[in-house]
Amino acid sequence: MTDNAEALLIGRLFGAPNDQLSKLFRLRQVDDFGPAVSLPDDTAARFRAVAVGMVGSGHVSTVAVNSDFLDRFPNLEIVAVLGVGCDHIDVTAAFDRGITITNTPDVNTEEVADTAMGMLLATVRQLPQADRFLRAGRWPGGMFPLTGTLRGKRLGILGLGRIGKAVAKRAEPFGLEIIYHGRNRQPDVSYAYAASPMALAKSADILMVIVPGGDETRNLVDAKMLRALGPEGVLLNVSRGTVVDEAALISALENKIIGAAGLDAFVHEPHVPEALIAMEQVILLPHIGSGTHHTREMMSQAVFDNLQQWNKGLTVSNPVYPGQQT
Repeated sequence: MTDNAEALLIGRLFGAPNDQLSKLFRLRQVDDFGPAVSLPDDTAARFRAVAVGMVGSGHVSTVAVNSDFLDRFPNLEIVAVLGVGCDHIDVTAAFDRGITITNTPDVNTEEVADTAMGMLLATVRQLPQADRFLRAGRWPGGMFPLTGTLRGKRLGILGLGRIGKAVAKRAEPFGLEIIYHGRNRQPDVSYAYAASPMALAKSADILMVIVPGGDETRNLVDAKMLRALGPEGVLLNVSRGTVVDEAALISALENKIIGAAGLDAFVHEPHVPEALIAMEQVILLPHIGSGTHHTREMMSQAVFDNLQQWNKGLTVSNPVYPGQQT
């Protein structure tokens, strides 16, 4: 590799890595995927590396790096992605072309787990609703209604990966009983294993979804699972909006099939259904799981490190392969 290779940055990185990248490569930056694929053919042919940073409002909910995108860059060798989930990347298409895909695992684990626990508490104890109650001047007229509790509750974790384990570690001191479901039973954990997502929903009081997005998990949490969760059940989603059947969720909340929900991901981000916004028993966050200065800069550094390793001809730290569960 050479120090003057040309690279394309789509979106933005955070902190020092943005400047580091411009020193490592002859760098061109565009703000979204549209301008990237609209580059002239001779320009696109010069790029051997692409970094995908934070684009637009955040998470890209469609497959943006697909066969058509990759064909626009005939000399591309690596795509370094900011984030863990690669559901907006056609990893198989890249692999078939000999293009390396990297992501940034581990660095956002603790932050997302913190957010997940904050959402759990906010949803069960109705903390945002209580804040609005006070600000609206309603306290002098009577006490805020009693809320749900964590006492004696089972937390079902759908997807016990890095973040799922970090959530479980935080949840145990709260007295929550942990059960989980994933592709395989994990021998290194003591938590009870549910044989299927449906079995997990039937057993849990609070169901937390922490699985990758993509076709394999699309609408995994459907109407049947929500009915199994029950009228006092709580659904929390800190993964991808596509994992939950959004229409079924709205129906379940409207008809009191489940009790409440906390959501940090939606199908058509940044657009959220008005039906969800109107519901008082739903906590809504704008996909902020890893949204701190500290963690976004660490994620950006991981993007830079992967590109620097590739540029030096070294093995990259965080390759992503087809079918890999991120």
